[in-house]
Amino acid sequence: MPVRITLRVLIVFLALAAANLAASVMQIGSVDAERATWEEFLRTARITDSVQLVGPEAVTSPWKLTLSKGDVTRFGLWKNIDLDIEQGGPDCWRLEIAAYRLDVLLGLDMVPPTVERAFQGGWGSLQLWMDGTESLKVRMAREAANPSGGSTDWERKGYLERAFDSLIANDDRNVNNILIGADDRMILIDHSRTFRTAKPFDKTLVYGSSGLMRTADGAPLPFLKLPRAFVGKLRALEAKSVRDAVKSRLTGREIQALLARRDLVLKEIDSLIRERGEAEVLY
Repeated sequence: MPVRITLRVLIVFLALAAANLAASVMQIGSVDAERATWEEFLRTARITDSVQLVGPEAVTSPWKLTLSKGDVTRFGLWKNIDLDIEQGGPDCWRLEIAAYRLDVLLGLDMVPPTVERAFQGGWGSLQLWMDGTESLKVRMAREAANPSGGSTDWERKGYLERAFDSLIANDDRNVNNILIGADDRMILIDHSRTFRTAKPFDKTLVYGSSGLMRTADGAPLPFLKLPRAFVGKLRALEAKSVRDAVKSRLTGREIQALLARRDLVLKEIDSLIRERGEAEVLY
């Protein structure tokens, strides 16, 4: 049954359009060498301080770690949550790493570098804290009251986010886990509740013409325009390439469910191309 979500939460595109953002949609802002450098930093930097985050916007109670190596000091977010269905999950730290590795495989550069690291005697995910960003919630509060026109570029980023969240079965996207960088980059965080395998996520997408998520009045939330390069990578996706990318962070069942959703995403894209023409859907 479709999920009804409030119009306030789902005016992502209208609120951000009001900001008149302008940046490339395929956000390859981190070249491979830079990404690898940050991954190594997260794995090996010395932990000099730690603060556990609590409250309604930190539901997994993660730790904000201060990391130092040489003359570089940055923050990282460490999670070790691991809940099964009976405990209110699935909600697991390893999925944070899987989402990042899939983001890299698809060439999106929307998920911050995330690695596996031990802290306080246990393993968890450690994600680079994105300095100089603000949440969509903060941006909406500041600018949504004074809309100043549309932004085709940011609307396209929103479609890309919907396609990615549909692929990983993420129904937990909200105004707190979409960040906006100083360079107007869309940054996606909080992926511990993704890669679902149970119904309805095995046969139904989160977004799209028949998706689970809907506006308050029941309208679908489609992904109408997507980068040609991204769609090409989706078509080329196979079990081996996913396994090679995510290693042990996804089970075989999770990979098969991912590929089944990939087929549904491509079916939706191909339907849009037949209806509207390829030039109106791919760019």
